[in-house]
Amino acid sequence: MQALILVGGEGTRLRPLTYAVPKPMVPLLGRPFIGWIMERLHAAGVDEIILSCCYLPAAIEAHFGDGRKFGLKLHYVVEREPLGTAGAIKNAAKLINGTIYVCNGDILTGLNLKDLLEFHKARRSIASIHTRAVDDPSQFGVVETDPSGRVLRFVEKPAPGQTQARDINAGTYILEPEAIASIPAGRTVSIERETFPLLIEKTASVYARSTRDYWIDVGRPDTYVRAHRDIFDGKFEAPVGKQISNGVWCRDGSAPPIGVHLEAPVYIGAGVSIAPGARVGPYTALYDGCALNDSATVSTSVLWPNCRVGARAVIRDAILGLDVSVADDATVAPGSVLGRGEKVESSAVA
Repeated sequence: MQALILVGGEGTRLRPLTYAVPKPMVPLLGRPFIGWIMERLHAAGVDEIILSCCYLPAAIEAHFGDGRKFGLKLHYVVEREPLGTAGAIKNAAKLINGTIYVCNGDILTGLNLKDLLEFHKARRSIASIHTRAVDDPSQFGVVETDPSGRVLRFVEKPAPGQTQARDINAGTYILEPEAIASIPAGRTVSIERETFPLLIEKTASVYARSTRDYWIDVGRPDTYVRAHRDIFDGKFEAPVGKQISNGVWCRDGSAPPIGVHLEAPVYIGAGVSIAPGARVGPYTALYDGCALNDSATVSTSVLWPNCRVGARAVIRDAILGLDVSVADDATVAPGSVLGRGEKVESSAVA
């Protein structure tokens, strides 16, 4: 079984973090974000994955390579310019050899992929869509269906009263070769606005399966932080690494030194240095190579690799990108999102 993951977006909502790192590679408790998607696909029987890339593709390939060390065969298809969700699929068509999973590369979901495939086969669907009910669908593409799950129409970002449906397109599909053949080549094409409506009209064989499985779009700072919290709270899967005490995970299994105050849940990457007297947690992730000096305090924050936190510095409710340094006695203001190499001297940063 094959899968195609759409990872071409520039991650504009996560800037400045994604100026240096493509969105699929942002760290999430032991793996690059896209690694969680790959792991779930592999567990569902997928052994070959096509990555449709556009923005900073070399960073993705440098980490995952040909996929062998992850038990997968990986292919990389690069768009010269963004082609849209369906255009990206068409761009990879030469590598697709049958029924295929297609996943948006910014969605973390606990969807049972095998169940979706069984649903797809049982209905002899040309295209099957995972949907999920939300309280406010006004910012999403809403999917209207009949009682069998057959899709009747898409309503993009509906105005109040425009539809009674609450199921949104949740970004995981199963497509037959005929569906991919219907996508025009060589131009930008939206699967939601063009391909699915055309297939609904021409074939009446597009189906949607609504589930209540865990689902989150990690494309914004607040939802990226929430994904950390949800994994810590057991709503998805456990962090990657060894749990050295209740609610404390270490990537390399090494315990922090005596005199460090840890308030679970906490994640500590490989090679992290924490000085005695420092306080960490709760809901904090310190990624590989971070260093906290004497009496530093970090809480409800995400620190990307190689951040340096000075003595008595305070960080709460913030995201620090690669190689950020915080001076002694400095405070990082709650809500801060700092890009690669930024320096915080003494005053709070918003």
